[in-house]
Amino acid sequence: MSGPLYMMGAFGYGWALAIAVGIGILFGFVLERAGFGDARKLAAQFYLHDMTVLKVMFTAIVVAMVLVLWSSAFQLLDFERLWVNPTYLGPGVLGGLILGMGFIIGGYCPGTALVAVSTLKIDGAFFVLGVIGGLFAFGEVVPAFWQFYLGSGALGRLTIPEWLGVDPGLIAVIVVAMALIFFSAAERIEVWAKARKEGTP
Repeated sequence: MSGPLYMMGAFGYGWALAIAVGIGILFGFVLERAGFGDARKLAAQFYLHDMTVLKVMFTAIVVAMVLVLWSSAFQLLDFERLWVNPTYLGPGVLGGLILGMGFIIGGYCPGTALVAVSTLKIDGAFFVLGVIGGLFAFGEVVPAFWQFYLGSGALGRLTIPEWLGVDPGLIAVIVVAMALIFFSAAERIEVWAKARKEGTP
């Protein structure tokens, strides 16, 4: 019998919350050490000066993907019992655009803003207050477009291998190859952006 352990009854709800909090603290620590608590470093991604965001987040995606794949292959994990957010294409695309705009304007995403608050950065605190205000505003107006929110492009639990009808291992190989290509390209872009900033031909 394979995990998730909590769903198997390996530990209770209290321990599950404690583990979640511990993972969250470690995740925040890693983000801070990577410099993600600084809006200037995050915004530099969009100006091509510093591609750390791409490198760190893509690395996290690849590591998590490979570990989940291997754990499933060795029957340590039952992937079908993992929660996968249902796919809603319309709201997903629109929400991604809104989040991206907020990221560019404010220099943070919700997670990195909390990291900034933990290190007492004032801009991070204002960003979090803006997020909280946006959440309350969204709650007030969401009934007006509830049908779009829950019905536009509703595809249920859908993963890329299921969508393309291919083996998950093939997708993993493709994603790893993409990561290596993007990492190499990111290094070149940083060199080009630095030379351009310094006026080097």
